[in-house]
Amino acid sequence: MAFLAFETSCDETSAAVIHQGRVLSNVISSQVALHAEYGGVVPELAAREHLRNLLPVAREALRQANTTADQLEGLAATQGPGLPSALMVGLKAAQTMAFVLRRPFLGVHHHEAHLYSPWITGPPLTADFSAVQPNVSLVVSGGHTLLVHVRQALQHRLLGSTIDDAAGECFDKTGKLMGLPYPAGPAIDRLAESGNPRAFDFPRPMLDDPGDDFSFSGLKTSVRYFLRDHPGLLDDPQHLRDLCASIQDAIVEVLVAKTVRAAKRLRVGWVTASGGVSCNRSLRRELGVACAAAGLNLRLADPALCADNAAMIGVVAERKLSMEGECTTADGDIRPNWSLAESLESKV
Repeated sequence: MAFLAFETSCDETSAAVIHQGRVLSNVISSQVALHAEYGGVVPELAAREHLRNLLPVAREALRQANTTADQLEGLAATQGPGLPSALMVGLKAAQTMAFVLRRPFLGVHHHEAHLYSPWITGPPLTADFSAVQPNVSLVVSGGHTLLVHVRQALQHRLLGSTIDDAAGECFDKTGKLMGLPYPAGPAIDRLAESGNPRAFDFPRPMLDDPGDDFSFSGLKTSVRYFLRDHPGLLDDPQHLRDLCASIQDAIVEVLVAKTVRAAKRLRVGWVTASGGVSCNRSLRRELGVACAAAGLNLRLADPALCADNAAMIGVVAERKLSMEGECTTADGDIRPNWSLAESLESKV
């Protein structure tokens, strides 16, 4: 018996088959090339592509897992947060399959799934919930930047989040100001590797604030004014690389400092990081250096699981059903603005 999960919260169509915590398949169809022309995700186009891609992706996931629909023991899908029209495709498809097959269905919180992607390791990829240690988890992506205190498996508390732009959003928007293609995060990462991170001084928003919230809109604005006051700077390739390195350094310093500070305050022994921005090489390096200096263990999500994927949805759904036995109603609706704090209210 196996578990089939869908993820369609934004611009990746993904399906995965899970069996007793082991990822038998994790198929992802990305829409990055489609949305690059517009400099960001267009919700209507994303939903259309999900409708076109979900069935082939699901069939491929079942084929790779050598599993048939009648062998499934449950279905899961991302219920929120995300783009409403995109969420609807995956959620309703999973609910329909669950109804037809008479199997349980569970709607999963997208960020809660990210919390556990660092504990999916391999090969073969396997979710080891027994290894989960009390930790502070950084979930950092294009739309969200969160700090979460994970006390034990499926027991966690939201510490802080972004009050405006997320870190990934700041990467993309400053990259757009520099004329880089969407998504700009990977391009900045690549260019920054040969740049000087101290070439230009940019603000570190809320770095000295004792709280656990983030803010990156001020950094974006600072870059905008810097480029206005230095016309022609981008014509020099080395200046462009230095600018990318300086912007990245400002973002990474804030993320690392606030994460390690929270871990030390809460006296946990572990730090984890997940989400698309956690693929950034500088962030991974600096988290490693800072955690080692603070005597903290670090667990990073595998790069293949940093982006939106159905494997993390499936392993959390399977675990929740085995531990809690609570299903989502067959007619449960999407929750586009579902906050992580709200989803965890009963566990705080």
